[in-house]
Amino acid sequence: MSRISRRCHEPLNLTSIRAPADQILAPAFPPRLPWFNTKPLPMHQQRGRPVLIEFWDFCRPNSIRTLPYVRAWHSRYRDLGLRVIGVHSAGFEVSEDPEAVAEAVTRLGIEHPVVVDVGDQIWQAYDNPGWPTRYLWNGDGRLFEYHFGEGGYQETEAAIQELLGVSREPVAPLRPEDAPGAVLEPQTEDVTGFYSGPYEAGGVWGVLSGHGEATANGRTLRVQAPGAYELISHPRHTRATLELSVTHGVEVHAVCFTPGLAGPGVS
Repeated sequence: MSRISRRCHEPLNLTSIRAPADQILAPAFPPRLPWFNTKPLPMHQQRGRPVLIEFWDFCRPNSIRTLPYVRAWHSRYRDLGLRVIGVHSAGFEVSEDPEAVAEAVTRLGIEHPVVVDVGDQIWQAYDNPGWPTRYLWNGDGRLFEYHFGEGGYQETEAAIQELLGVSREPVAPLRPEDAPGAVLEPQTEDVTGFYSGPYEAGGVWGVLSGHGEATANGRTLRVQAPGAYELISHPRHTRATLELSVTHGVEVHAVCFTPGLAGPGVS
């Protein structure tokens, strides 16, 4: 399966993994890649500080759902020495353009450094499995913690605090399904291109581009830039039917489903 054709949503709440000490060194960033919010940041110049690398894509719902935590860690710990770097690796053709990435960085309020992974060079150096994936490197440039998928936010923040030698309350869960120990139901598989029909999920997202409007089950939202748009949000796992329509000028690249809390859903 090609990277472009992977699902919109990767597994949620996978266990964070502490890496074996002194075994995995941080790969170098290739030269001549576009950077935003900073000049290029060679990894060898980051020695002495922990570095959090987050692979993301502004068109992938799970990246958008993880982003508030990454922004919060940058805000909370940058003055204590943490370096957060977002590696934007496109999962859709519409998110490959560096200018589109620059617009998304501004629109999404991202203040930490972002490097555009043109040609998947960083992805290949990391042998990265999907989106989002985060790698926490210690001050010696060695892997300290690794997490694939959504979730594991408190574990990652605890690892950041351990490396910085600080202790404070972690960022509170932003959604019920983010809480430690939350029991989730598996969602409907994502669909490439346009889709209307039955589904089971906690939420429905559209990967959209162009200019116009999208209407999902009576709710209309404006599409002005390529990205992941939340069409429907349920309080927990729900069985329902999606009725999606878009105006001329809007393209649907995929319809994606995110998991919800286990329990009786609204039909």
